[in-house]
Amino acid sequence: MTASLTRRSLLSLAGVTGIGLAVAACSSGDDGTDAGGSTGRAASGSGSSTPAAKPVAKALTPAKVPLAGGVTITVAGSGLAAVKGVTVGGIAARDVTATATTVTFTAPHQAMYTPGAADVALFTTTIEPSPSANQSSDGNGSAANDGQTGATQDSATATPTPTSSPVPDASTAVATTSLAYAALTDVDRQLEYAMAHWKDYNLAEYGTMNPIGGDCANYVSQTLIARGWQQRSDWYNRAAGAEHSATWTYCPTMDPWLSANAAEFGLTRRSLDERDKVKVGDIVFYDWNDNDSPDHTTIVSEVFTEPDGTIRIKSASHNQDGPYRDLDEMITVQHPGGTAWFHTFDA
Repeated sequence: MTASLTRRSLLSLAGVTGIGLAVAACSSGDDGTDAGGSTGRAASGSGSSTPAAKPVAKALTPAKVPLAGGVTITVAGSGLAAVKGVTVGGIAARDVTATATTVTFTAPHQAMYTPGAADVALFTTTIEPSPSANQSSDGNGSAANDGQTGATQDSATATPTPTSSPVPDASTAVATTSLAYAALTDVDRQLEYAMAHWKDYNLAEYGTMNPIGGDCANYVSQTLIARGWQQRSDWYNRAAGAEHSATWTYCPTMDPWLSANAAEFGLTRRSLDERDKVKVGDIVFYDWNDNDSPDHTTIVSEVFTEPDGTIRIKSASHNQDGPYRDLDEMITVQHPGGTAWFHTFDA
């Protein structure tokens, strides 16, 4: 009787307090199953979730891209919906979009226009590209030897410094693959040459014009040969510079010669306020004292738009020697009151 009352009292207490004593009333076997034969682990409830599939990059197209970039790349795979950022060779790509099976992005230009493989890394975090994909100004703050004197400016030539915002290490990527940069176009070949020889002069083939006033036009002419132009009777450099035309080596002669032959060369002369028409590989002339006679010339190596809409133009040159010199810095900081204009390729 006492045991019966005690059991009844406990059951009443359980009903009042909500304590799950009913479990105690069920015996369990030594094998961990209850009397009904089910496992001791409760079944997963509606709050459980299936782990997301690990991202896998299976194929990339196109697998080979121009050195100048600008090509839309598609990575095919699985589990890719969470991808928000991509780097190519450690440089953040633009226009990243993702679905479960694809990631697309715009390939940046290769940093120094050099053929070779580049790692492609996919991240689940957004990576904001720097306005300039690769390089800052070369730090050439001096006006010395900027197309005006005859000695190289080694003391003022600085190794360019990357300006891309910090990006995650590829080891933290959720998936990786690779693509190949190759010189596929005339512009690629022009910039590949420009980057190979901005400080390593091709003396054996073209010599240097520094002893007679500056090598900038000689350098620009060489890049045009790499682009596919041919020497001719009114534009040439022979015998390692021992024989050369003024149109090849002298800015004030080269500039009007380009204008006179613009239709044949497929060029358009443009003013400084038409910089939105400028592309990599175009020619820039600078007039340091704004007297309508050029003092310097360079080849455009990068064009990009700042967040405020400002179009920035960087170029490669001799005198001062550098691969990514900022146009606006050159005509405001280095040569206050200077101006510039362009000869742009129509195609």
